[in-house]
Amino acid sequence: MAVVLRFVKPWQLFNSVRRATMIQLVTPDYIKTLQDNMHKLAEGVLRPISRKYDEAEHEYPKELDMFRGIKVMARPKKKKEGESSASGEEKKPKRGANLGMVVTIEEMCWGDAALLLSFPNAGLGNAAILAVANDEQLERFGNKWAAMAITEPGAGSDSGAITTTATRDGDYWILNGEKIFVTCADRSEVVVVWATVDKKAGKAGIKSFVVEKGTPGFTLEHLEHKLGIRASDTGTFVLSDCRIPYNNILGDPEVKMSTEGFKGVMKTFDNTRPLVASMATGIARAAVEFTREQYEKKGYAFDYKKNLSNVSAVEREWYLMDANVEAMRLLTWRAAWMADNNQFNNLEASMAKAKAGRYATLITQRCSELLGPVGYSTQYLAEKWMRDSKIMDIFEGTGQIQHLIIARNVLEMSSKELK
Repeated sequence: MAVVLRFVKPWQLFNSVRRATMIQLVTPDYIKTLQDNMHKLAEGVLRPISRKYDEAEHEYPKELDMFRGIKVMARPKKKKEGESSASGEEKKPKRGANLGMVVTIEEMCWGDAALLLSFPNAGLGNAAILAVANDEQLERFGNKWAAMAITEPGAGSDSGAITTTATRDGDYWILNGEKIFVTCADRSEVVVVWATVDKKAGKAGIKSFVVEKGTPGFTLEHLEHKLGIRASDTGTFVLSDCRIPYNNILGDPEVKMSTEGFKGVMKTFDNTRPLVASMATGIARAAVEFTREQYEKKGYAFDYKKNLSNVSAVEREWYLMDANVEAMRLLTWRAAWMADNNQFNNLEASMAKAKAGRYATLITQRCSELLGPVGYSTQYLAEKWMRDSKIMDIFEGTGQIQHLIIARNVLEMSSKELK
């Protein structure tokens, strides 16, 4: 049987992308309402103070105090014993907290990503507590601002290489180690610390613990000076014989000689990676919209009905960037929707994070180039979006790690088989 190879010319590919993006999916009314409300908040509160706190690194944005007491994250309500659903209700797709969260985050990061990370009670540690805390722990820590401490000097993307230890001593755990690049390090009230209870057990021995600020032996060493998201405080903690109550461990304290426990810990990422993808989407969208506005002032008219063979190079690039922002959003929404419907979304979460993290960097950089002096001047926010976007391809697992996870899922290979 003969195989016919068809070579596609570059402009034919661009036209395919353009035609695809002309298919405008209808946004449900409840999402549209949420988008509109969050956009007004981002436009009215975050965008006006974006430059102020970018220049005043580590200064707490007091304008966000108005949001204290508001539950940004919430655990889905559990059904009472014996409670049943209406016929067929269980099979209906759910519109849950994860989808609502990624919609909210995109709009807020259109305003300012670093300020979003500075929102009270909206730390990554809060997501971990909501995911695995028992009722008693939720009562104690559910309303506290929680940071997440995973990364170490010798353990970044490979979370299984963590060396911070947790040793049981009667009714207490004693923690020793160092954690770096902790978001909300200074402002948080508690920190979720990843540590190993048994080094010989490898990944199976890694557990997460809640450490309250002010605990003896738990020290904030310093805050980092960063390229982007400068309004968000990032710091280093040292744990030196830090003693915490035994019931501050999240999840099952038993070490089972399998990777199931570690998979449970890592499952947090399947929820948080779409959140980071939505952050990246919001930043990229801000840059793309601003670029369009600037070129429209010069007389350019962007219209998807145009044939790409008859438009300028600038317009062609803009259409492609806009199409990629839409792709980032749809991948993110898909991963969040799956989480809401209790579907295994490890592949989709990593696809969303890999795509959005990488393309946010590419898009914001290209927008800055297309904008010329406007894209380089601190009088405008384009250069800030370019700086802020870089971290989106790094934290919550680098792009390379996401590609590895995607490959393992597609090829149906384990972490031992594909490293």
